[in-house]
Amino acid sequence: MSRKVKGSLRHLRVSVAPPHWPIPRKERVWTVKPSPGPHPLISCIPLGVMLRDLLGYTTTMRETRRILAERKVEIDGKVVTDYKYPVGLMDVVRIIPEEKYYRVVPGRPRKLTLVEIPPEEAHLKLLRVKRKTTVRGGHIQLTFHDGRNYLVRVKDPRNPVEAPYRTMDSVLFDLRAKAILEHVPFEPGVLSVVVDGRNVGFLGRIESIQQVFKRRDALVVLSGEGGITRTIAEYVLPVGREKPLVTVVPR
Repeated sequence: MSRKVKGSLRHLRVSVAPPHWPIPRKERVWTVKPSPGPHPLISCIPLGVMLRDLLGYTTTMRETRRILAERKVEIDGKVVTDYKYPVGLMDVVRIIPEEKYYRVVPGRPRKLTLVEIPPEEAHLKLLRVKRKTTVRGGHIQLTFHDGRNYLVRVKDPRNPVEAPYRTMDSVLFDLRAKAILEHVPFEPGVLSVVVDGRNVGFLGRIESIQQVFKRRDALVVLSGEGGITRTIAEYVLPVGREKPLVTVVPR
């Protein structure tokens, strides 16, 4: 006898949707359930919800789906037609008819928000190194927070000069050339932004890192115009040395 499944596999109840989604909580029962993709449920917004409720570019989901079917929206330089596509941190959104560009950044009161960026910045994206592995031939493969993989070809993987990247570091990535332009290490003195937790959106310089067994759980102290804050390393994204390499906070 088959077990009865409660709820919907295609939709998501508004009551259990992540709190950072910009949706009315009492007007609907169901909302869009993100498709499997580069960002998990807790750290993404479905593209349809972003266009309708965050940008106000459309008024209904029917209109949103029509706009996407007409191939009028790009994410990270690629046309996306799926209204359920999960859009997440540092993704670049392009509205083709208006030639407007937006970056998904951490902000308040929601964990994710959009900031308009100039066209010359649209091909640049900050990526966090999530994993670093050695593959066949001794080369280094980096896996970033958006699921993207990048192969670093080296002569000697034990040589730190050839493979300076570590987990929790950031890189400035060229979406057109598919290449790393700059490396921002996770270390004291580096300008960083808090991407989760109660201090989300805080921009400051790392003062100290209290190391523990797992690097992502280290206690980080940051100082900025908003004062001094403390959070865990997993919530900290390095964005530059003297200034952010790209727009990372709402203006």
